[in-house]
Amino acid sequence: MGEEDEMNQEYSLATVLIVDDEPTNIEVLAKLLQPDHRVLFTTDPSRAFHLAAQKEPDLILMDVIMPVTDGYEVCRQLKNRPETRDIPVIFVTAMSEEQFEAIGFEVGGVDYVTKPVKPFLLRARVRTHIDLKRKNDLLKRLAAMDGLTGIPNRRTMDEFLRLEWHRGLRHETRLSAMLIDVDYFKKFNDHHGHQAGDHCLRQIAGALSRALERKTDLVARYGGEEFACILPETPLPGAIHTAEKIQQAVAALAIPHPRSEVSDIVTLSMGVVSITPQRGLEPEEILTAADRLLYSAKRQGRNQFQSATYQPERLASV
Repeated sequence: MGEEDEMNQEYSLATVLIVDDEPTNIEVLAKLLQPDHRVLFTTDPSRAFHLAAQKEPDLILMDVIMPVTDGYEVCRQLKNRPETRDIPVIFVTAMSEEQFEAIGFEVGGVDYVTKPVKPFLLRARVRTHIDLKRKNDLLKRLAAMDGLTGIPNRRTMDEFLRLEWHRGLRHETRLSAMLIDVDYFKKFNDHHGHQAGDHCLRQIAGALSRALERKTDLVARYGGEEFACILPETPLPGAIHTAEKIQQAVAALAIPHPRSEVSDIVTLSMGVVSITPQRGLEPEEILTAADRLLYSAKRQGRNQFQSATYQPERLASV
């Protein structure tokens, strides 16, 4: 059995990562879990962080006594990392004393199974914790999404902006944002009705999502008929390119809007701003700047975007 071998290729199955320095122990656990689970493994505890972050397993089975770094420390570090903290860890060890079990729970483990393992008991506990993990994941996804459009909601966008702001601070990279408003949407609703208005917003949300070129970008419903995009590591020319793609994508929908004062189809107004995050500034300032530019786009006739780099106390248009 080769290092980090993927012993079951059925990706629809739950994934279990086994971390144990003894290949024999991995063999035993893998045979118990197959064919009901996709199994990954490593004999090197330092590799557990990479595998957990890259493969996103549903569950980790962790040995305790391992060279260099024991399982408790590996679990503690996994729980300190945002990308791996929600992966449940079951300790599988020969140490049956109560104090060792207590340590396992203290460092973030969800269960503790002693060797030699009882097959029915291990399978049952694995199944239980995977079910709990998937239900929690579903609840988080639902809480993060806007109920009408199916894209991230304002709260999710705020959290994403804070993360990317601090990332930009650390690496001194540009961060761009845009606020987007559907032109004359109240008149659209008054003419077509609210059901048609809801359908229009869903179509626009889909067009915005398709227009974003990178998985690292985020589009969210900001509120009412407003949307927002956060574009990490993007200077202003890249943000302008994305704004142009968004305008083209919404125009291609050709949603009739006979009450619009700027077009016979639904159009957008946008404020686009780029900034290098700086200490002393707050993430919300980029949204405030984008909102001012959005207001300027509306004041100058709508169906357009206004863009600028952001500097404290002034906007420098390009």
